Amino acid sequence: MEDIERFAGLRIGTGTLYGAITRLEQCGWIRPVKSADDRRQPYTLTAEGRRYLEEQLSGLNQIVRTGLKRLKHA
Repeated sequence: MEDIERFAGLRIGTGTLYGAITRLEQCGWIRPVKSADDRRQPYTLTAEGRRYLEEQLSGLNQIVRTGLKRLKHA
């Protein structure tokens, strides 16, 4: 939650975070990693999660490039 707040400037609740983690895990995009710290459960991207994220970022990148190009002519 702290990381999300730092990079996105958005404070989310635990219910929102755990709901998102559950959905990502159900889709097979993340998986838990064993940790010595019982308090926190780290996760890692799966290969399928990486492919999906790359596809999404590529689409967003196209939107950004198009927007920046159009701003030059505004």
